[in-house]
Amino acid sequence: MKAMVLESLAPLERSPLQLRERAEPTPGFGQIVIRVHACGVCRSQLHMIEGEWAARGVPAILPIVPGHEIVGSIVELGPGVQGLALGQRVGVQPLWSCCGHCAYCLTARENLCANKEMAGETIDGGFAEYMLATAEHVYPVPESLGDAEAAPLFCPGLAAYGAVAKAGLSPGAEVAVFGVGGVGHLVVQLALLTGAEVTAIDRAGQHLELAEQLGAQHVIDASRENLEEVFAARGGVDAAIVFAPSDAVVQQAVRVLKPGGVAVLGVSAQVGEWSFDEKRLVSTALGPRHQMHEVLRLAEGGKLRVHYEAFALEDAPAALARLKADNLRARAVLVM
Repeated sequence: MKAMVLESLAPLERSPLQLRERAEPTPGFGQIVIRVHACGVCRSQLHMIEGEWAARGVPAILPIVPGHEIVGSIVELGPGVQGLALGQRVGVQPLWSCCGHCAYCLTARENLCANKEMAGETIDGGFAEYMLATAEHVYPVPESLGDAEAAPLFCPGLAAYGAVAKAGLSPGAEVAVFGVGGVGHLVVQLALLTGAEVTAIDRAGQHLELAEQLGAQHVIDASRENLEEVFAARGGVDAAIVFAPSDAVVQQAVRVLKPGGVAVLGVSAQVGEWSFDEKRLVSTALGPRHQMHEVLRLAEGGKLRVHYEAFALEDAPAALARLKADNLRARAVLVM
């Protein structure tokens, strides 16, 4: 099979990803082989490829095939697999497997399992024609969803759902969404479903246009307006959800909160000075499996839609370069 393989950690300009021929995987007990139809391209993969997460042990091995938001069809069932069929279309999210018996796994928080395996980080992922998956960690893909539009649901869709859930939004609440990209445009949609009043904030015109099309009640160009003055005039916001990877943006998001408000961070950042007005700070990454099923249900019902641009497998470096240059309207997806 063909696969985009990360052979060394280096800036994207030095071509650390290479298209290689590899043996097709063979399933073990409880595993399946998927023919990959589509795989989303995540900014976290860019951080990993360029070595920014090496100190955290990511990736755990080299060489490795990146990619962790996958849709494909089952071509082989390993021993012990039940409830799945050859030819069935399924999706894979970053959580490739978990131990199943720790306190987190037993309380539906398996995304926090210390012994989890992560697609594209600790085990080969979806930047390939075929990949191995754990049967207990795949999800049937609704027939109404195409491969490319469904694939990003398995990372940004889940991340957006978890962020909005942690923000505790309700009808009439005011929320500011910082960064309307691959994850942020899904946050906007999910926040609107709660009945909250949404303000979308970005510096890229194409992102702001998309937020407006999605129904955000307010759209602010952060490069042209003084956000703190704008929000001071409105009395602040009840929640801020941040998917813009910037210390300055995170600190700004905290400052525009009302007393008692909550900032949900989907990025790593330095928060800076903290006040005594009972503001809350919550980090978010991926949610557990039951949230993934809810994301798929919303998408199947037409309430959540991924906006994406398609690339061929061999064009993965070009897609990542566009992402690095912030030159994507929403999500990039590799289509095999």
